[in-house]
Amino acid sequence: MEIEITNNKQNGQFEYRTDEHLAYLAYRMRKKTMFFMHTKVPDELAGQGIASALASTALNYAKEKKYQIAVMCPFVSGYVEKHPEWHELYDDEYHEHFRKPRRP
Repeated sequence: MEIEITNNKQNGQFEYRTDEHLAYLAYRMRKKTMFFMHTKVPDELAGQGIASALASTALNYAKEKKYQIAVMCPFVSGYVEKHPEWHELYDDEYHEHFRKPRRP
């Protein structure tokens, strides 16, 4: 199954849609920092790697745009903890205030 994620900039969320369901990772922007707020995957779509695809797409987008990140979402925090290559994107101004893995 191919997971096609879109960036709905108007609603501030990365999305995966089926005919019946919407999974998303909500974000907010402040200057050059993306705040990852919340990830929601309906129970009917659970276990298919959709949350990981949302996180990966959002992080790649931030990197491409040269944005920093602040992680408030527990899922994204855990994802970044498992993938330390994303630690370099943390915005030091917010790094100590939100859930996130420790920097080495």
